[in-house]
Amino acid sequence: MRKVLAIAKWEYWEKVKTKTFLISLILTPAIIIGFSLAPTFLSGSGDSYTKAIGIIDTSGLFTNKIKNGLENIRLKNNQPSYILINLTEHGKDEDVLIRSANLSVIKGHLDGYLLINYGGSDSVSAKYYNKGSDNIKDISNFENVFNSAKLQIELSGINISPKILESLSRRGEIKTIKIEANGETSNNDFVTVFFTSFIFIILLMMMILSSGGMLIRNLVEEKSNRLIEILVSSCSPNQLLTGKVLGLSTLGLTQVIIWGIIGIVLEGISTIPSNAFNNIIPIAIYFVLGFIFYTAIFVGLGSVVTTEQEAQQITSYLSLTLILPIAISVPAMENPNSVFVHILSYIPFTIPSVMILRFNIESIPFPEILTSTLIMVVSIYIAIVGSSKIFKIGILSYGKRPSIRELINWLRE
Repeated sequence: MRKVLAIAKWEYWEKVKTKTFLISLILTPAIIIGFSLAPTFLSGSGDSYTKAIGIIDTSGLFTNKIKNGLENIRLKNNQPSYILINLTEHGKDEDVLIRSANLSVIKGHLDGYLLINYGGSDSVSAKYYNKGSDNIKDISNFENVFNSAKLQIELSGINISPKILESLSRRGEIKTIKIEANGETSNNDFVTVFFTSFIFIILLMMMILSSGGMLIRNLVEEKSNRLIEILVSSCSPNQLLTGKVLGLSTLGLTQVIIWGIIGIVLEGISTIPSNAFNNIIPIAIYFVLGFIFYTAIFVGLGSVVTTEQEAQQITSYLSLTLILPIAISVPAMENPNSVFVHILSYIPFTIPSVMILRFNIESIPFPEILTSTLIMVVSIYIAIVGSSKIFKIGILSYGKRPSIRELINWLRE
């Protein structure tokens, strides 16, 4: 055990002092959080100037209603977001009005214009013309105001009071509340769920790939300069393997702790929502189990490679299993009870990421949590045993990389 701890200590300090580790320690969460918050900042910043919007409404029914609706939409400085300019001129053909409006947009006199054709409740359409720089927020605002005006026009002929018309035109919001297994409730908005799950899954993937890639490169270097033979002469291959796994797992735990501190600080300054840490304990457990599992696999497979190219190939193959939960994250949030998601919750390669995702979506029964955890523990044991058998032979093998049949024979020995 003393030799194992000595190897783990040496492995830990050798990795923790590298520039790659120090840079990834700060840069990785910074990049991920930056990419995650950028859409929020961009969408929240909005426009800083009032837009001139034209309208061509030959029926004359929509212009005032749309104008009143747009006046209620304001910029942060309380200035109107839009100024509606009536381009409709009675007696002029619609094609003439459209050509004139197009010219105004091209010259920059207008940011765009609305064309409304109304031939009764069964025949109504609206189009928005601009230079092609569509703003999703603008389109959404125009759609809301147009639909509200359309509803008022259709109901105005049946003697409904203006207050009722206004109430019918106002859209309501439905907030989702998650009921925990203990009966407590918490907010369950999509943005927070996606943010939390996506961040933890990306961090797990990047930490496994960076640490695993670093381990494989070191094994290639140790084999090329024959340092591995010196290490094996002073300890058994199993001790060397256990020490490397323990050292790298401790390194991963260090990253998790530091990233956790960064997360707490960001939560304190309201950069990260506080309910993003509601399930931090079970998420951290699956995070660590997943890291140890993949580390054991990286050690075993890394011992058989002899060049940097082979190391990159193995890393890319393993990364495919890590990318899958990211690819299904949005569909899984929309349908967390699907059979496919539940199947992935019992496959060792996908358990950590999928369970991290599910914890933020639904209340998982304890037997399911216990079963998946036991599967991970057993899988880690099998991965370490299998990797140790490959490691014993692989670390002293040079030249050609062993075939799959040879690896199977090594596992049988």
